[in-house]
Amino acid sequence: MVALVSWRYGNPGAARLLEHRSLELPAPKDGRERHLVAVLAANGGTETTDFMVPYGVLRESGRMDVVSVSTRPGPVQLHPVLKIRAEQTTEEFDEQQPGGADIVIVPALHRPDHPKAIRWLQRQAESGAVIVGVCDGVQTLAHAGLLQGKSATGHWFSLSKLRRRYQDTTWVRDRRFVVDGRVVTTTGVSASVPVSLALVEAVAGAAQADRLALDLGIADFDERHDSDAFGLSLEMLLTIARNKLAFWNHERFEVPVEDGIDEIALALSADAWSRTYRSSVVTTHPGEQWIRSRRGLVIEAEEQETNTTETLRPVMEPSAAALDDALLDISERYGLPTANLVAMQLEYAW
Repeated sequence: MVALVSWRYGNPGAARLLEHRSLELPAPKDGRERHLVAVLAANGGTETTDFMVPYGVLRESGRMDVVSVSTRPGPVQLHPVLKIRAEQTTEEFDEQQPGGADIVIVPALHRPDHPKAIRWLQRQAESGAVIVGVCDGVQTLAHAGLLQGKSATGHWFSLSKLRRRYQDTTWVRDRRFVVDGRVVTTTGVSASVPVSLALVEAVAGAAQADRLALDLGIADFDERHDSDAFGLSLEMLLTIARNKLAFWNHERFEVPVEDGIDEIALALSADAWSRTYRSSVVTTHPGEQWIRSRRGLVIEAEEQETNTTETLRPVMEPSAAALDDALLDISERYGLPTANLVAMQLEYAW
């Protein structure tokens, strides 16, 4: 039996929540038959799930051409965990695709004002690409001037700051993702799943998106959301303090990886365990430094270590179940307050 995970993140009976509306995309540019999607990464720091989930989901759909793009050559450090190599740099992409991408995915970047990323996004927007800011990727869109006069949303922790700084943008609550023209923005980290499926629906139709969602183990993926469910509480602040101060109990987990590993499940699980303030995660593989995931992403692996506490083996089928499984294991190991803290950081109603 396949476990289905609800990615609605809110109370569907609440009057303020809107009914599902399909995201619409323009036809592919330059005479292409399929939409070309560029998933952007900054080498110095890019959010793990924001990057890996859209890459994996859109490639799994088989209906789009998806390429990972980095701001410069070399490894890309994901945050809070994992390291990958993109297929092309922005310069190489521009050389091969002078007309630009049809869709650009922008994860949260360690430097939201990254000059090179901003200039490249501005050129992509000018060429007519649909720009999708996932989680705090919206901050980079705002720095690039792409949200002026637009409606947008963002991670619950950043919305107040965004509202103060960018007063020419209408900031929206209670929506998992917001579409305004050729700009799409989302709420927190876990919104990478619903918005990716919404893009599949826009390209391939509702039936195809629903089939893919079921394959991933997701029951629904519309834009409904309850923003009031997310915010820092005193209990969470105390949990952070307790977990950080108990440094003698901090643990380092090993996740063995090999060619063909599901990058969606890996991202969701490793991201969650890396946000407990009690544990860190390292991927390992005997011999090979770089392995290739199920959908083609090149991921760095380290030699097996002797100083890890134990081995983590994320649930791989269905992919989306990895997050709920990780949160359950975290609650059993560190307590429910820590699991709730992780879910809050991911903006996931667990």
